[in-house]
Amino acid sequence: MVTQKSQYALRALFELARRAEAGPTRIEDVAKAQGIPQRFLEVVLNELKHAGLVEAKRGPRGGYQLARSPRNITVEEIMEASQGRFTPVECLSDPRSADCLFKGECVFISLWEEVRDAVARVYESTTLQDLVDREEARLAVTVQNYAI
Repeated sequence: MVTQKSQYALRALFELARRAEAGPTRIEDVAKAQGIPQRFLEVVLNELKHAGLVEAKRGPRGGYQLARSPRNITVEEIMEASQGRFTPVECLSDPRSADCLFKGECVFISLWEEVRDAVARVYESTTLQDLVDREEARLAVTVQNYAI
């Protein structure tokens, strides 16, 4: 399951990727553009800074910016920084969990492993730039030209 914090992290970095050419972006602008509560965004961006995904710049023209090109930051990195490795069910991360009646000896384990691996492939192969490109393509289709 994707946590709310991970969704905010992905949306925040997406916004920074969209504005990458403009330099640092104020946290208020990211929060407003993506509908993220600013106080929560501060926590999320601090974690992403410690993970090496964003940089904070101080001063009147300060703000946050990506630490690397949007082409070099994958969704996998963002998700791992914000929630850890994706597992569709708890028993994959802890097969002997007290909550599992079957203690990891279950016919569904291989199914859940396939789900985890499929999601991991999508996360690994998708960059922030891919998401920006998708958004630009989506917006280009929805914009209509009424010029005569």
